[in-house]
Amino acid sequence: MQVDISKYVKECSVCQQCKHSSLSPAGHLQPLPVPENTWDEVTMDFIEGLPRSNGWDAIWVVVDRLIKYAHFILLKHPFSAATVAQTFIKEVVRLHGLPKSIVSDRDRIFLSQFWVELFKLHGVQLKRSIAYHPQTDGQSEVYNTSFHSSTKCTPFRALYGRDPPTIMRYEGQVTTLDALDKMLEDRDVILDDLKVHLM
Repeated sequence: MQVDISKYVKECSVCQQCKHSSLSPAGHLQPLPVPENTWDEVTMDFIEGLPRSNGWDAIWVVVDRLIKYAHFILLKHPFSAATVAQTFIKEVVRLHGLPKSIVSDRDRIFLSQFWVELFKLHGVQLKRSIAYHPQTDGQSEVYNTSFHSSTKCTPFRALYGRDPPTIMRYEGQVTTLDALDKMLEDRDVILDDLKVHLM
């Protein structure tokens, strides 16, 4: 009988129009301020429930809020706040420095005392999404690896000022050893010039 009543109420247009909402009225969306510099503010989220591959069964997505550049970090269950923090330092902090703030959902790792105290000691502000409102961290929730309309370029170009090197497609042409030698010589000249200018 309960099933029949639920079905009737769902299909009744008058019931749906007159139904009283038990939810609090929604407030206005408050967009996060635009960061000043790259990697000052990051968003992060876990992708879990993946089939195990070589022991890995989760992906941790960490995205820079300004240029949308992302790191996709493999994790193995069970992982703790301590192992995630070590991985964050190894994979993100060593490359970009410590962010000023981190936006995340309310995952148990991000709510743990270890995580909160660690970043409090380093002066990193932790910003969490509201319960049942994952749009706060939508950047990590839905990541587009191509051209971003907000930045008008790819994340790689925004970070490095150039497009990533492309892999040449093999289209059946025969590559001579001389051509390969020339390519490697050109690369070596560029690397030598870089070394001279860095000294």
